[in-house]
Amino acid sequence: MTKVLLIGATGMVGQEIYQAATKAGLAVTAQVRHADKARELFGTGVTVLEQDALTLSKDELANFDVVVNAFSTSPAEADNHQKLAEHLVHRLGGDQRLLVILGASSLLDGADDHLVVDDIKKTPGADAWIAIPEGQKKELDYLRTVSGIDWVGISPSYTFKPGPASDQMLVGNDHLLRNDAGESYTTAGTMAKAMVAEILHPAHHRECFTVANS
Repeated sequence: MTKVLLIGATGMVGQEIYQAATKAGLAVTAQVRHADKARELFGTGVTVLEQDALTLSKDELANFDVVVNAFSTSPAEADNHQKLAEHLVHRLGGDQRLLVILGASSLLDGADDHLVVDDIKKTPGADAWIAIPEGQKKELDYLRTVSGIDWVGISPSYTFKPGPASDQMLVGNDHLLRNDAGESYTTAGTMAKAMVAEILHPAHHRECFTVANS
């Protein structure tokens, strides 16, 4: 049975990934800062690693076949996106996989293939939280320099929100996706569906792809 460490298991998308992964028969350990919250969400049978993700040791990580990074943080600590990626890369072995949930900021859009982060910056009030999408882009920039482990980045579309998985999931490479109605969004359920599919049937290696709701 594939052993999965889920970092950020109690977050919006982490919860969906936990449920989808356990339903698929994967052995999931929930990394959280507060074990009580994990037990409240997932039941007393949940396997918990109560620890700051940035302190995970090589020996602790060695227990897992796949590490899923669904980490989230505040704008003030947005640099932790890249810091955590570096921490994990330096402690994982060559036979382990690292799957990371990114943002839409590093995707391309428009006739000029501009970065989506440039559009995000124009959102009213973005100054208060723009550090997060910028931090996630830096995280991917770093991962693209990594060749020693099998990493994969998965980006949502422009809007990332709660909700069930889409019956017909849209999948792309590095360009922003839109459905037939011109909408560009990804629900947490759809992201979880894509993540579990990638764990069970690896199709991407040292690259990023994106998913959206149809």
